[in-house]
Amino acid sequence: MPDTAPGGAPGTADPGPRPDLGLRADCGSCFGLCCVALPFAASADFAIDKDAGKPCPNLQPDSRCGIHAELRERGFSGCTVFDCFGAGQKVSQVTFGGQDWRGSPRGARQMFDVFPVMRQLHELLWYLAEALTLDPARPLHADLRDALEKTERLTLGSAEELSALDVPAHRGEVNALLLRSSELVRAEVPGRRKDRRGADLMGARLKGADLRGANLRGALLIAADLQGADLRSADLIGADLRDADLRGADLTGCIFLTQAQANAAKGDGATRLPPALTRPSHWKR
Repeated sequence: MPDTAPGGAPGTADPGPRPDLGLRADCGSCFGLCCVALPFAASADFAIDKDAGKPCPNLQPDSRCGIHAELRERGFSGCTVFDCFGAGQKVSQVTFGGQDWRGSPRGARQMFDVFPVMRQLHELLWYLAEALTLDPARPLHADLRDALEKTERLTLGSAEELSALDVPAHRGEVNALLLRSSELVRAEVPGRRKDRRGADLMGARLKGADLRGANLRGALLIAADLQGADLRSADLIGADLRDADLRGADLTGCIFLTQAQANAAKGDGATRLPPALTRPSHWKR
């Protein structure tokens, strides 16, 4: 369940409306799929090992987390940064028509197989919906709408169709459009734009850095010092922001930043987020 609270900082530009695709997690309409279907290993993010398909010991019979208010204190910070983009309720209520995995041991395995596929499709829907709000990407809007509609149709397939779906191939098609959208947005930033795609910037000292329009797709920014950095119009798709210090940073107008990435980072009351995101409750005020 996302570890967020209302009150994201207003951005400098209105990104326009996003299509209502049910891309925000509704844990009350899900059967705790993220707590069962996915594996995790004992680490700084999780206090214990858990195999895929095995219920987390903290999962209660009503599909709620028994330690939700204490996840970070109890060593489960990884749970607080996970976001299914609404895939949990789609699988629970649409694909399987409200059938709880507890009542169908045979169908449970199929449900657990479908959930990560749906999660990837919903993440793509999130990015496509955002791309359709980007004015510089207007020349691509027709193609983006087609990709969004195709992806949405895929999410409505049967469990068998979803299990057989070639997700990497579809992701590749969508990513090509997202990259072109990114290029159009970043091209409007004056001056030389940094290209740090996939760069290893773990622990990098980037305090106050001018990263406007930077390509940070897939960059490793774990524990990087980004205090006061200017990240406007930067592409952050897939960037690893775990423990990155975003205090005072300006992320208004950055593109393809997700709530999970913000949740994984450190920030404060001076951090400026895109309007579509909310300020994580664990950030300092």
